[in-house]
Amino acid sequence: MRALVTGGAGFIGSNLVDALHERGDDIVVLDDLTTGRRENLAAGVALVEADVAEPDAVAAAVSEHAAEVVFHLAAQIDVRRSVADPAFDARVNVGGTIAVLEAARANGARVVLSSTGGAIYGDADVVPTPEGAPRRPMAPYGQGKAAAEDYCALYARLHDLPVVALRYANVYGPRQDPLGEGGVIAIYCECARRGRRATVFGDGTQTRDFVYVGDVVVANLLAATTDARGALNVGRGEETTVLELAQLLELEVEHAPERAGEVRRSCLDSALAAGELGWRPRVDLAEGIRRTLAWKP
Repeated sequence: MRALVTGGAGFIGSNLVDALHERGDDIVVLDDLTTGRRENLAAGVALVEADVAEPDAVAAAVSEHAAEVVFHLAAQIDVRRSVADPAFDARVNVGGTIAVLEAARANGARVVLSSTGGAIYGDADVVPTPEGAPRRPMAPYGQGKAAAEDYCALYARLHDLPVVALRYANVYGPRQDPLGEGGVIAIYCECARRGRRATVFGDGTQTRDFVYVGDVVVANLLAATTDARGALNVGRGEETTVLELAQLLELEVEHAPERAGEVRRSCLDSALAAGELGWRPRVDLAEGIRRTLAWKP
């Protein structure tokens, strides 16, 4: 496979690049290294240091590499920044996706978009939530991802471009940054390593569906090599409260005020991905946390 991976020096992207590299695929990474890290890439993996929202840079990377598949993971993922600067969020997450779609259309490449479940569905009426549920974003980040998916669907209709959007649950695992907008598992694992208390916002009964990054990588590989199109959920379909997570890591906790706009329950129904991709999660939460704690930068 000749693949271009946008955001390939980041958390999920670099894990995907590792899997592609180990298979012997021909890979180029496009990343501006704002949050990604060059050291996440294996020796010999080509890096184009560029902004995904710059159409000419994306077009050149796809064309020069003659990419057959573009895994589009580059994104602005900080929900708080999306609220503070929605125009910037839209530039990266919507504009960047359009740049990828245009480049893929011009070169006949398949696109696998990394999207989000919880941020798009918001407070869902049905939990676990299927793909057909109403989309109710509660922040510009989720709205931008929904718009990116809509552009993918448009290019599929208008240009017959093969595109699949993977709506992730809460992804965690090695290389996830515990700082800033890092996932709660990364933050709590860092607390466990340093013997610190974990902060719980609100009463801690809010739930999340945690899916291990290795399982997400497998979903991407399957999405690139099947005929699946449209949006597919990628999660375990299991709810875990924040307090249960802290208990699993044997952490003492301290409570802080509940954060405005936080989704109370988030859990995805991934039956469609099982049927369309043959994908099922393999790593349970306890094993995934063990692997995450054992990882050394």
